[in-house]
Amino acid sequence: MGFPMARRLCEAGHTVSVWNRSKDKAERLLPMGASVHATPAQAVQNADFVVTMLDNGAVVNHVLFDLGAAAAMSNGAMVVDMSSIKPAEARGHAARLQSLGLRYLDAPVSGGTIGAEQGTLAIMAGGSEADFAAAQALLCVFGRATRVGPTGSGQLAKLANQMIVGITIGAVAEALLLCEKGGADMAQVKAAITGGFADSRILQVHGQRIVERDFAPRGRMTVQLKDMRNALSTAAELGFDAPVTAALEQLYAHGVAHGDADLDQSGLFVELARRNGMQ
Repeated sequence: MGFPMARRLCEAGHTVSVWNRSKDKAERLLPMGASVHATPAQAVQNADFVVTMLDNGAVVNHVLFDLGAAAAMSNGAMVVDMSSIKPAEARGHAARLQSLGLRYLDAPVSGGTIGAEQGTLAIMAGGSEADFAAAQALLCVFGRATRVGPTGSGQLAKLANQMIVGITIGAVAEALLLCEKGGADMAQVKAAITGGFADSRILQVHGQRIVERDFAPRGRMTVQLKDMRNALSTAAELGFDAPVTAALEQLYAHGVAHGDADLDQSGLFVELARRNGMQ
């Protein structure tokens, strides 16, 4: 995700400084005009905005605070964290950054690598209205941004997104698998229900991957599992019962435990097929 997003910033004429723990990944941006740095602290110096796209909240914390990025930022600069982390983690990061005279938006995204490449990501932002307005010129490079509430709300909206995605993938996979078990042609079933109430972006994209048995990773099973677990953790903090999410979390966990960790999230189909004795 980070590479196509950084490339779009370069193409839009922004001055871009990058860091990645795997330097060769960052160096792919050199021909596009980006400067590559050996440490996060070096990359953020003199930046007005610092965009993070990292694996989880612990890694964001490590990069910002343990590796010195926050301490090296200019007073009044803004961190725009586009990683998918827990709302509580986002609020904690915001408080620490604000104590250093820095601004913060949590702005996770949906749309996958394709959306990152095309600049059509759905961006869910949490933070003050003033900070959201100040970041518009940056966010519009990536896609369509909506402020959904105060700090942490962006991550809450992303959890809602991932709950819907993960649950719907399960519904599509189970339904198509049932049809195959009964002797129907899955591709034709998908075509037949397209345009009806069961149609969705998930049916069109992930359903097609299921029909083609194309489970090359775009969004991995492990990432979907992480998001489902973050949703359940947040629900527990709020005293909210989420039984549907809990059921799907178990299915993704079983798939990962059975060796499907590096499959695309639509690879949940493989776990469901395994349970039904189908190849």
